[in-house]
Amino acid sequence: MFPAMASSKVRLYVDHPLGPGQSVPLSRDQAHYLFGVMRLGTGDALTVFNGRDGEFGATVAHVGKRAGELTVGGQTRPLQIPPDLWLLFAPIKKARTDFIVEKAAELGAARILPVQTDHTNSERIRRDRLQAHAIEAAEQCGGTFVPEVTDLQPLGTLLAGWPEDRQLLFCDETLVGARETLAGAQSGKWAILIGPEGGFSDAERDRLRALPFVRRISLGPRVLRADTAAVAALTLWQSTLGDWP
Repeated sequence: MFPAMASSKVRLYVDHPLGPGQSVPLSRDQAHYLFGVMRLGTGDALTVFNGRDGEFGATVAHVGKRAGELTVGGQTRPLQIPPDLWLLFAPIKKARTDFIVEKAAELGAARILPVQTDHTNSERIRRDRLQAHAIEAAEQCGGTFVPEVTDLQPLGTLLAGWPEDRQLLFCDETLVGARETLAGAQSGKWAILIGPEGGFSDAERDRLRALPFVRRISLGPRVLRADTAAVAALTLWQSTLGDWP
């Protein structure tokens, strides 16, 4: 048996199978981060996770300028899978879109889906960059699971193929101040939909209201920015139906 190694404040996501005794090669960027930024050396401890096998202790086995290698020890924490909650949001300005993805990962979204709406300002995203932000958020918050960030897709297309067993929480800005809440809702498969800076179009709002799997909700007495609304809605859902105490 390989015992758990000494604890470390350095956490690293690796796209590699993990288990006691496993060798993990490092990419150039990972080697730069561990050896150039964090100043780790041979024999130093850190923790690693891959979003599938849980968290493990590891030590630096080899240090190189452009590569390196880790040796995995014992498991320090099992995989903690969040509730089956998706976040749908319309991309906004770059820094605020990054913020939404980071906070969604921290707050326990299982999947993050950027959507194109009638009033979406951004017509394209870099999915790989947003996925990297989700990974970084999981590294920093102690998570063992990394939510998938999907490619941008039209909201209408997504709704047309919507799974019947998943409820959609529609954060409707026209309900500001109304007492539309999650009272009486049951846990299960859910998704949260946050609109763009310009709000939903009348056609989108009418379609959403007519869908049987949609539940409208108010996020309070004030109109929230899209990034604030995402955090508020995730917090509300997690505290009511999710895995928060």
